[in-house]
Amino acid sequence: MDPHFLALPIFFCVALLYSSVGHAGASGYLAVMALLSFAPETIKPTSLVLNVAVAGIASWRFLRAGCFSWKVFWPVAVVALPLAFLGGRLQLPSRAFAVVAGVFLIASALLMAWRALRKPEDRDPRPMPLFASIGVGLPIGFLSGIIGVGGGIFLSPILIAGRWAALRHISGIAALFIFINSLSGLAGRMTKGLEVHPFMPWWLLAVVAGGIIGSWLGVSRFGARAILIALFLVLTTAGMKLLFAVDGRLSFSDFLIFTP
Repeated sequence: MDPHFLALPIFFCVALLYSSVGHAGASGYLAVMALLSFAPETIKPTSLVLNVAVAGIASWRFLRAGCFSWKVFWPVAVVALPLAFLGGRLQLPSRAFAVVAGVFLIASALLMAWRALRKPEDRDPRPMPLFASIGVGLPIGFLSGIIGVGGGIFLSPILIAGRWAALRHISGIAALFIFINSLSGLAGRMTKGLEVHPFMPWWLLAVVAGGIIGSWLGVSRFGARAILIALFLVLTTAGMKLLFAVDGRLSFSDFLIFTP
């Protein structure tokens, strides 16, 4: 089966699962495209376009439900936006992109596992210092633009660990951050030219449908632990494949299927 067609139902599932926990799915799209061996030059723009669509839906859902904090959001976003634009303008060589994206996916998987296994604490949040907003926004914005993600997968656990936002607000903060950060990265990418894959309209329909359902489940307090553990397994597998694929002689599939 054509991998671009096969990606349709998988992208739908990724958007549904991620939007239920306040994310847009960029790391999931990266994982799917890595596992299906998409051309490296198509991965970044595809991820950003799909991310914008799902994050827009999730942002609207969570903001409408009151799951948001402007006080935490705007300092981090203002710092991250120009860095995401600059990162979006950079086009890494295929080998370097595979390494960076592979490390990113494995780090994301570990954060997913941490978020799934930690004991929930709903203590009163602390004010987020300005230096912390700058220290968080700068690297997340730049890395997001380079890889083609929104950065929410890093922002959420940082806010949780620092107790800088109420748990019920973090998903909304992450969703809107992902939306504007992905737009900024996409704008940077467009300055260098943007080729849209012929399957893009169908992929967009799939992720929009998944995002609508998933964000509704998330706002309705859908249980997320099993989802996070499943995403950990997918992200780890895809990250390993990207890292092994950097060596032209070896791919991760060699460890899954033995061919005499």
